[in-house]
Amino acid sequence: MSEHDQHSSFIKTPQQLIVVILASFVVPIVGIILLVQLVISKPSADPNAMTPEAVAARLQPVGRVEIAAPAAAPGARSGEEIVKGVCAACHQAGVANAPKIGDKARWGQLAKEGMKDLLATAIKGKGAMPPKGGAADLTDAELARAIVYMANQSGQSLKEPPTAARKPAAKK
Repeated sequence: MSEHDQHSSFIKTPQQLIVVILASFVVPIVGIILLVQLVISKPSADPNAMTPEAVAARLQPVGRVEIAAPAAAPGARSGEEIVKGVCAACHQAGVANAPKIGDKARWGQLAKEGMKDLLATAIKGKGAMPPKGGAADLTDAELARAIVYMANQSGQSLKEPPTAARKPAAKK
């Protein structure tokens, strides 16, 4: 029989008939009970939601601007602070041919030039490095401390200048 009988039912056995009849009563009754529960229940908030701390936490601004004093006054920063804040951006990865911190051979060649020449180069800038590494607020002494710190981290044994490094005389 290839034709579909339009008048046939999906219920084929007496057990299926009983299940369908029971489901037709149970499903609406459960729906009515749930609807009544929804109507009669009183909405209630979490009692902790209205505490002053919880209200203040919900009313916090999305962002905040804080102006802080510098970690150290200009001229008093250590070489490590300056390297971490300014120099590491390029010297950690060797960006634009900057001597990498830890490259003993490269820093050895630079140390042979002498601290005076290294400081003069750092003050003027070289290649992609802007004057004073882009931190115009650095004093010459701080710049010297940063150079010594990077060189010493790279296996050199340069001594930190005992007093503020003097600005090298301009070459004529």
